[in-house]
Amino acid sequence: MAIKEYKTITEVVGPLMLVQKTENVKFDELVRIKQPKGDERLGKVLEVNEDKVLVQLFDNPQGLQINQAKVVFLGRGVEIDLSPNMLGRIFDGMGRPIDDKGKLIANKKADINGIPLNPVARDYPNEFIQTGISSIDGLNTLVRGQKLPIFSGSGLPHNKLAAQIARQARVLGTSDNFAVVFAAVGITFEESNYFVEEFRKSQAIERSVMFMNLANDPAVERIATPRMAITAAEYLAYELGMHVLVIITDLTNYCEALREISAARKEVPGRRGYPGYMYTDLASLYERAGRITNKKGSITQLPILTMPEDDKTHPIPDLTGYITEGQIIVSRPLFQRNINPPIDVLPSLSRLKDKGIGAGKTREDHAGVANQLFSSYAKGKEAKELAAVLGESALSDIDKLYLEFATRFEREYISQGFQTNRTIEETIDLGWKLLRILPVTELKRINLKHIEKYYHKAEHHGR
Repeated sequence: MAIKEYKTITEVVGPLMLVQKTENVKFDELVRIKQPKGDERLGKVLEVNEDKVLVQLFDNPQGLQINQAKVVFLGRGVEIDLSPNMLGRIFDGMGRPIDDKGKLIANKKADINGIPLNPVARDYPNEFIQTGISSIDGLNTLVRGQKLPIFSGSGLPHNKLAAQIARQARVLGTSDNFAVVFAAVGITFEESNYFVEEFRKSQAIERSVMFMNLANDPAVERIATPRMAITAAEYLAYELGMHVLVIITDLTNYCEALREISAARKEVPGRRGYPGYMYTDLASLYERAGRITNKKGSITQLPILTMPEDDKTHPIPDLTGYITEGQIIVSRPLFQRNINPPIDVLPSLSRLKDKGIGAGKTREDHAGVANQLFSSYAKGKEAKELAAVLGESALSDIDKLYLEFATRFEREYISQGFQTNRTIEETIDLGWKLLRILPVTELKRINLKHIEKYYHKAEHHGR
């Protein structure tokens, strides 16, 4: 059947184009716009109303001659080329190679919108992923197949944290292949350069696929980039049997692009001007993480988003919190006190933590030590607030010990820097070392046999 060309563009407003008198056009279909001089632009179908079609342009509409341009509907959605040779490659936000290694020879193509996972086919996440970062591994453990977002703020070092996790993360107790799919959404050229250099320097690029969408790229490309990354991850996980960690930064830029396009369509805005369907749109990204019964591979997601004005109740972190299984919170006060990575462990949470720790996974005493560290740090922070109001001399002896514990906990346990890679054993042993600041009678959340085995064992090594 001959491909039909339409010369019925009636209007272009911002990134949107209206085409009339069309036939058999589908939602989300890819569109090619041919100019008289031979250059082409791409778009996708956003809305179909009888014979009228609203097209979203991937490129700047400047210079588009609507009375001479021809529109071709390609009958398929936006697709990505997939191949085992993707590993070690860098692509732009639309899946085109930008690393001077030539075109990727595709084994297959896949629609970036994916196919929803059958909930019955899902397997429960229950295997520990070691990131090498104590405040995550020890207290807010990441489990294979989980969605665990990082909530940060403007100017905080979430990029360094993302690079550290990409460099250090691995699944313990298995020889299976581990890969990282990294998607940068709406970042600056300097940030993009930083990530590429970091990945190359540490050799992490050999097991990574990188997608780079820059701040000056069109908004519609921003919406495709995370889907490109997740589709690549699905291929590596479910067809090549790999454990894939997907890191997406920054999802706030993705949501801003959603808002921009929604405003161009003159849709009725929801909270703070974001479209009412932002919840379902974010869910369509996050819910593509997980494990499938009888499939070897898995997809674990670490989306990073900057909270506007550090506000946890802002629609982006708020909706993300409903869909995902916890959050890691990057704290401005800790960062200002030069504690890096500045992860605030108390409001952070991993809802699947208990499924990935314990004997045979991390260590038998992990859960007890984590609970005791949480409790002791919370008491130490209370003692710190009390000392700020009443002076340190007003504290009881035990309060002073908790104050010392909180100070050393932040300096030694949380503040490990962006280059230190700790094993889970080192993290738990460090926890015991700090708990020895407190008398054994205060360790009410740890099993007595673990106290006997580890607390006194640590005594021989000194504090």
